Amino acid sequence: MIPLHLAEPPEVVNAGVGVHGVRGLRDVFRLPDFWQFHLYGYSANLTIDGTAFSIAPGWVSLTPAGAQVEFDYRGRSEHLYVHFRPRLSGEPSYVPLAQDAGTAAPVLTDLLRQAIEASPSGSARVVAEVWTALWRVSQLTSSVPEGDSGHPAVAAAIAFAEANLARPLTVPDLARAAGVSHNHLTRLFRAETGMTVVAYVRLRRLARARHLLVSSTLSIPAVAASVGIPDLQAFNKACHRELGASPRAVRAGISGR
Repeated sequence: MIPLHLAEPPEVVNAGVGVHGVRGLRDVFRLPDFWQFHLYGYSANLTIDGTAFSIAPGWVSLTPAGAQVEFDYRGRSEHLYVHFRPRLSGEPSYVPLAQDAGTAAPVLTDLLRQAIEASPSGSARVVAEVWTALWRVSQLTSSVPEGDSGHPAVAAAIAFAEANLARPLTVPDLARAAGVSHNHLTRLFRAETGMTVVAYVRLRRLARARHLLVSSTLSIPAVAASVGIPDLQAFNKACHRELGASPRAVRAGISGR
């Protein structure tokens, strides 16, 4: 789950129709500054920062800025897309990275096609159509699921951390996102996960770093920055401590763990 802010209309950078799988059956890319909203008309394997999905026609995905996206196509593949910046105000909705839109898919298709046909991309009409579509997506999952996720405040804090690993993160940041006090989140987190909030964030940063080092062509400085440890000396020490080897050795498949 990722936090999506919809209290104010997003800044829409562009909207269009993407056609892929013609020249090659695999794409790997990352947009450092924009969120991506996709509505799919095909079946494929999609991986967003290490989380894999088997998408099908009628699925939607929301990819936060800076996340790595990998597509494995099965032939010519067409989707509708929007690149946007959410305005970080108000309480966020928590939505999956990817999900089946079900009966809402035709409505979302109509909204996005109207946005694509309107011009220019930043016009009020385009923004209104995209904003409406994003609200519809947020309503596909009405709340943070409890179930295996335990206490909803912990689930919300984890979702916020997962979506913002590239940024500096503090316990108060996560507590605000979860709507509880710093001390209350600390107690809940320890009870639910058996570790501190800081330890969890460190663990997830290094897990993502391992994935990017092994599965992407990003430079080591870019990997370090994308997991919130831009100081290369600190990143090297963290890799040795958590992964058992230097970033270069992890990339080469040589690890002490």
